[in-house]
Amino acid sequence: MNVHAIRAIYLFEMHRTWRTLMQSIASPVLSTSLYFIVFGSAIGSRMVEIDGIRYGAYIVPGLIMLALLTESISNASFGIYMPKFTGTIFEILSAPISFIEVVLGYVGAAATKSVILGTIMLATARLFVPFEIEHPLWMVGFLVLTAVSFSLFGFILGVWADGFEKLQIVPMMVVTPLAFLGGSFYSIHMLPSPWQQLSLFNPVVYLVSGFRWSFYGVSDVSIVLSVSMTCVFLLLCLGAIWLIFRTGYKLKT
Repeated sequence: MNVHAIRAIYLFEMHRTWRTLMQSIASPVLSTSLYFIVFGSAIGSRMVEIDGIRYGAYIVPGLIMLALLTESISNASFGIYMPKFTGTIFEILSAPISFIEVVLGYVGAAATKSVILGTIMLATARLFVPFEIEHPLWMVGFLVLTAVSFSLFGFILGVWADGFEKLQIVPMMVVTPLAFLGGSFYSIHMLPSPWQQLSLFNPVVYLVSGFRWSFYGVSDVSIVLSVSMTCVFLLLCLGAIWLIFRTGYKLKT
């Protein structure tokens, strides 16, 4: 294991974050804070409780998960796309490092940024909405697992994209709608049939539900199922990345 190569890629990506602090950290925190103000403080005080939880507190895990998904994908996809765009990807491919070390560097940095961002949002939420965390270790574990899984997905997206437009189309047209329809602002049990059953085909439901369980001990689906589905998604992403480096898909051309 070439630790120096992993460290070099990881630190380079982290330094890029600090150089673009307003875009990487401040902008998503500000956007999520507006959700907390509008839905948590303003509208939330006039909404009924859901599963015995005040509405403002109920949406906190969903909002954090929404930001975590989009930022994990964005950080990882942009990180690997730029070497392709500038041509420096060939230097990485010709260096004496394995694809595992390349993925650990890029995905590790992207996941770290997302976890930092999620932690800041969690602290910011306490300024607007009072809430408690019943299972803090589960919360941290689920936060890290989700960040790593979607950073891997973002890495795949960055390899696949051949233009800046493609980097945005999947998060905007697929991930964000799925997150809004995945129980971020409501419980899927509030939906009439057959929408409640159809929601179970939305993978984000399992992420939001599992993360919410770590806060309040309530969920729309079993916590075991939530963790299992996330792990399956992670393994699928790992398999896709192995195939990309095995075939050189969009890396050697």
